[in-house]
Amino acid sequence: MIETNVIQVENLTKKFGDFIAVNAITFEVKRGEIFGFLGANGAGKTTAMKMLIGISSPTSGNAKVADFDVFTNSEDIKKNIGYMSQKFALYDDLTVKENITFFGGIYGLSRKKIEEKRQLLVEELGLQNIVNELVGSLPLGWKQKIAFSVALLHEPKIVFLDEPTGGVDPITRRQFWEMIYKASNNGTTVFVTTHYMDEAEYCDRVSIMVEGKIEALDTPKKLKEKFKVNSMNDVFLKLARNIE
Repeated sequence: MIETNVIQVENLTKKFGDFIAVNAITFEVKRGEIFGFLGANGAGKTTAMKMLIGISSPTSGNAKVADFDVFTNSEDIKKNIGYMSQKFALYDDLTVKENITFFGGIYGLSRKKIEEKRQLLVEELGLQNIVNELVGSLPLGWKQKIAFSVALLHEPKIVFLDEPTGGVDPITRRQFWEMIYKASNNGTTVFVTTHYMDEAEYCDRVSIMVEGKIEALDTPKKLKEKFKVNSMNDVFLKLARNIE
């Protein structure tokens, strides 16, 4: 039987001194799935993601990403994933074209492949009029959409999105999620952190972190049924009250 999980995590823990930022979390993510990693700010989402993408070493536990061990194969993980952060994704002092070229090179694409990808990206996003503009001059919504497309340049198995829609307007958020659906339909696994509980409705499955622990994990429909509420925001509020 072919293994369909592209992320497997067991008792993954991260401590900073006596503080436990991520407390023995266990879950798996299936190939092509849109997996929502939810929680309030400070819940441990970003710390957990940093361990999975190979830029922070776990304190204990086990995890594999794209069949590579987070302890021993972090460089292989980086080659097989895409990553987009809300705080840093593109260079503001480079043009759109220069950013695409730069990151294509970082991902190891040939000049010919970079040119092909750039032309395709420009056409798909309608960037013809701004391809030579500095990224720093563009609205946040454009930056986020371009950054997501750049994270997919090398056709990674998994793309990690850390709070990708923070600060953008509702219309842009919806457009961004349409891009996520397209990536998922093309076979890319999407692992997305967010503190917008309504975005959980767009995911195949979601986990909810509270104070470093995963307190709930299932499809949005089943979580709403379990907690007898009508929205994922209500699930989160009810879960938080139960823990208190």
